Amino acid sequence: MSLIIGAEILSRESYIFTSESVSEGHPDKVCDRISDAVLDAFISLEPEARVACETFATTNRVVVGGEVGLSDKNLLSKQMGRIDEIVRACIKDIGYEQKKFHHETVEITNLLHEQSAHIAQGVNADGDKEEGAGDQGIMFGYATDETSDLMPAPIQYSHAILMRLAEVRKSGVEPSLGPDAKSQLSVRYERGVPVGITSIVLSTQHLDASLSSDDVHDIVKPYILETLPSDWIDSSTSWHVNPTGKFVIGGPDGDAGLTGRKIIVDTYGGAAPHGGGAFSGKDPTKVDRSAAYAARYLAKNVVAAGLAKKCAIQLSYAIGISHPLSIYVDTFGTGTVPDKKIENAIAGSMDLSPRGIRTHLELNKAIYQRTAAYGHFGRPPEKDGGFSWERTDLISELSRNLK
Repeated sequence: MSLIIGAEILSRESYIFTSESVSEGHPDKVCDRISDAVLDAFISLEPEARVACETFATTNRVVVGGEVGLSDKNLLSKQMGRIDEIVRACIKDIGYEQKKFHHETVEITNLLHEQSAHIAQGVNADGDKEEGAGDQGIMFGYATDETSDLMPAPIQYSHAILMRLAEVRKSGVEPSLGPDAKSQLSVRYERGVPVGITSIVLSTQHLDASLSSDDVHDIVKPYILETLPSDWIDSSTSWHVNPTGKFVIGGPDGDAGLTGRKIIVDTYGGAAPHGGGAFSGKDPTKVDRSAAYAARYLAKNVVAAGLAKKCAIQLSYAIGISHPLSIYVDTFGTGTVPDKKIENAIAGSMDLSPRGIRTHLELNKAIYQRTAAYGHFGRPPEKDGGFSWERTDLISELSRNLK
């Protein structure tokens, strides 16, 4: 049995695989950012805060809704009054000052309300009852040694392009670029190793309506080239920059946005399975998020330990139940030990209950807004606990539990 898009792709030695990314100004990513900013605002007040925040954005309008909870009801009421401020700060930082989507004039509707008591009774610890998972579901983690970050090359470099363009836009080096952008890379593999790029697709909003596709191409090409391995691009690489022409109207004014609609961009670019649950706006009692982070952490440590060249891990949970119902490992024939032994080592190396995950990875911190764009995985771990699931500090424990 193989979890990934069919054993066919991973068993073939020569193929082309494509992944896309979207920028922080993409309508869906604007919504992810707002939802995670709301989450950070509540967790910064109370580490055990409960948040399930969804955002919808369209022309001149943002709607925020969902469930929130703090133990201090007065503090909860005050924080609910800050939602408008939080939303406007996100939109301003992303860079939207368009006539029909501007951080100062956008209309904001706050429909957040207190968490359901029936959900809380399944999740909260009480007496002898352990804290349970916030929902049922399956979560996947993946790692591969094809890049230094142990991520699939197509998604990792697609993110890198947009991060670089955002840097030069925000710094004022390239003031003609707008916040809304998408990238897509088709990567050629030989003997299962990425060796070249067959096509580059980049669509970016531009604020100067007089710019043609060729003009935009000339602006972005140097930054794309500096981001990608130099020997991966040659005369046969096809370039498609703003292939439909002008792209001046962007963001939620051009297309409506919604939290949680870019789950493949958020993870592995289609190179690995996805359980279907989105991340942004969810506090870490929601295993959609925390267990997916744990699965990535475990898969990355398996590969970093030299136990496999590729590793996919599936975890499953039931609402109100504290421990995973199953742990599944697939190393696609690249493992140095049997997959079953890795499964057993994982079970012995980390407490995979919701509380165990949150404690081990230090997830009860205001570290989520930064994850909302450019991928939740493949980012360096930060001193304040951000991207803690990217640490490779479980290697010795995994090795010990293999024996």
